[in-house]
Amino acid sequence: MMHMTMYWGTDLTLLFDWWTTDSWLAYSLSLLACFLFSLIYQFLESLRLLRFKPTSAAAAAAYLPSQQPPSEAPLLSKSGGGGRKHSLRRLAHAALFGVNAAIGYALMLAVMSFNGGVFLSVVLGISAGYYFFRCGDLVSESNDAVVENSCACS
Repeated sequence: MMHMTMYWGTDLTLLFDWWTTDSWLAYSLSLLACFLFSLIYQFLESLRLLRFKPTSAAAAAAYLPSQQPPSEAPLLSKSGGGGRKHSLRRLAHAALFGVNAAIGYALMLAVMSFNGGVFLSVVLGISAGYYFFRCGDLVSESNDAVVENSCACS
């Protein structure tokens, strides 16, 4: 039976039928796995943001909001992504985004087990990963801000 409120027990089924815990050791290892997947999630996000950030001023402008008032901004830009060539770099960026999104959704589903330990291990893992891998990304040495996407799945 699935819990619909937070509980603090060691009896847990996490993501798959075969991932069950019935002892403190199995439960602790599952919490450690959730913590490590959360760290990996933040590491991959940092890698994606730093490795694939735009290198030219024109490309960087595409990441920033338009300076035109919303009523005058075109819905489709003439210089949009439709004319860009497909490249190995774009494919790698899309693949990394997909892997990171999959890990993020798996973490969300793990939290939806409503186990308090899983919730805390994921939140602590994401916080630790942000601290180790992403806090320094906000402002680089040249004071160029890295624009973060506010979408929860990115």
